[in-house]
Amino acid sequence: MTRLWERTILSACVCAAAFCQSPPPVFDLADVRVSAPSASSFQFMRRSVSRDGRYELRTATMVDLIKTAYGVDDDAVMGGPSWLDTDRFDVIAKSPPAAPPETQRAMLQALLADRFKLAVHKDTKPLPVYVLSVGKRKSQLKEPDSSAPTGCRPQPFRPPAPGAPPPLLVVDCHGLSMAAFGEQLRQMAGGYLDKPVVDQTGLHGTWDFTISWTARNQLVIAGAQAVSVFDAVDKLGLKLEPQKVAMPVIVVDHVNQKPAPNPAGVTPSPPPVTAPTEFEVADVKPAKPDSNERMLRILPGGRVDIRGMTLKFLMTFAWDTTNDMFTAGPKWLDSDRFDIVAKVTTEGPQSFVDIDTFRLMLRALLVERFKLTTHNETQVVSVYALVAPKHATKLKPADELSRTSCKPSPGAILSNPALTNSWTCQNTTMADFAAKVRSWAGAYIDHPVIDSTGLEGGWDFVLSWTARGVFENSGGRGGGRGDASPASLSTATDPNGTITVFEALDKLGLKLEPQKRPMQVMVIDHAEPPADN
Repeated sequence: MTRLWERTILSACVCAAAFCQSPPPVFDLADVRVSAPSASSFQFMRRSVSRDGRYELRTATMVDLIKTAYGVDDDAVMGGPSWLDTDRFDVIAKSPPAAPPETQRAMLQALLADRFKLAVHKDTKPLPVYVLSVGKRKSQLKEPDSSAPTGCRPQPFRPPAPGAPPPLLVVDCHGLSMAAFGEQLRQMAGGYLDKPVVDQTGLHGTWDFTISWTARNQLVIAGAQAVSVFDAVDKLGLKLEPQKVAMPVIVVDHVNQKPAPNPAGVTPSPPPVTAPTEFEVADVKPAKPDSNERMLRILPGGRVDIRGMTLKFLMTFAWDTTNDMFTAGPKWLDSDRFDIVAKVTTEGPQSFVDIDTFRLMLRALLVERFKLTTHNETQVVSVYALVAPKHATKLKPADELSRTSCKPSPGAILSNPALTNSWTCQNTTMADFAAKVRSWAGAYIDHPVIDSTGLEGGWDFVLSWTARGVFENSGGRGGGRGDASPASLSTATDPNGTITVFEALDKLGLKLEPQKRPMQVMVIDHAEPPADN
C-alpha cells in the first residue's frame, strides 16, 4: 500500500513537471499545402475568416504564418532557413464559430508545429525602429472630444490647381493613445516608415489632433513647400527618429520546408464548400464615355464592382499574366472600357470569395459575354535582357545560409527626396531579381525581363530610383510610356537628383538591353463587344 501511494505521488510529480495541462486548441479540420505557382511576381498573404469558422491564409510565406500565429511584426521573426521569406503555402481550416483571435493564433501555432515541425523560442533583441517621443515644441495635442468617433480619418483629397504644389495629406485623429498613434502612423505613412513605431512619449490617456504631411513620392515635386512626416510629427510637439530598441522576437530553431500530408479524411478544401465557378448574375456594359473611374473591387457579400476597364486588362487579371503575353485580337481590346457589376452565390454565412476563385469566374464571364476564343503558341516577342556588368558591380555575394528576400525599404532613401522607390534584396539570384523587377517598376519596364547575366548564386544589394511620374513631373527626361527604354531614359542624371530605374540598375553594375526572344503567348482568335444583358 505504501509503495502504491509512493507511485501515485511520483506520477503526480512527473505530471506536474511535464506541465499537465489541457492540450492546446486545434482546428477541427485543416488543409495545408504548397501554394499553386503564379505568373505574378508580386504576391502577398491573403487572409479571411468567415462567421461559420472557415479560416484561410493563402499564398503565405512561413514568415507570414509565424507572425500571424505569434502576433509579431515580420521583422521580429528571426533565424530560420533561406526559404522562409519566399516559399508560399495555403492554409484552409475549420475552427469553432466565433473563435476569438487569441484562440485562432494558438490553433495556428499548433498546426505549424504539427505539419511543419516548427520549433521556436522567444527572445529579446535590439531591432531598428522609429521612436516616438516628446519634442521641444509646444504640444498641439488636445483633450479628447467624447462625441467624436475614435480613430484616424483622412480628410477628402483635393487635386491641386495647375502649377500649384501637391496638396498635403491631412488626417484627423480622435481619442487616440500615443501607442495607437504609432501603429496608425506606420500604416498611414508607409512610404516613409518601414519599421515599427515605438511609443516612448510617456504621455498617458488619449488625445485629439490633426497631422498633415507631403506624400513621400511627392517630396521632390513639392520642393521647398514639402512637409515630411517627420516635420509633421515635430509640429505636433512630438519627435520621430530611428533608433535601436530591445524588442521581443521569435527565433526559428527548426522548420520543415514541405508540410506533412493532410490526415486521412481531410479534403483539399475543408470545410466542404463547393467553390462557385461562375457569377450568379453579371451586368456587363460599356463604360460612360466621360467617366474617369478605374477600379476593380471584390466586396463583402460576394459582390464584384469593376469600372472603366479594358478587355485586355481584364484578361491579364483573369489569367494572372501581362499584356505582352496576349497577341492579335481587335484594336478595341485595349481602348474600349467596360463596367461589370456581378454577384457570387455564397452559401450560408460565408461572405467572401478568394482571388483564385474570382479569376476563374472572371475568365468564364469574359469567354461567355465577349465570345472570346484563344489558343497558346510560341512567338518571338520583345523582352529586356538583364546583362552581366561591364564595370565593377555593387552587388555583394550573399551568405548562402541567409534568408532570401526582397522588401521595400523606404528607410534607405529618407535622406534623398528625389528617390521614391527602394528595394533591399538579400541572398537573391539574378533570375529571381529579373522576374521581380518589372512588377516594381512597371511604368518604366514594359516587356518581360530575362536574366542573361550569367551570375550564379545569391546576392545582396539595394535598388533605389525615382517613380516615372515623379521623374517626368519634376523636369526629368522622357515622354510617353512608349519611350520607356534604356535608349530614351538612361542619359546623364538630372541636376535635381531624380534617376530612372535604368540608371539605378547601371549604378549597381547591371543593364537592361532590348532583345527578341521566343516565349509562349496567348493568341486572341476572336472577341466581340458584349451584347445587351
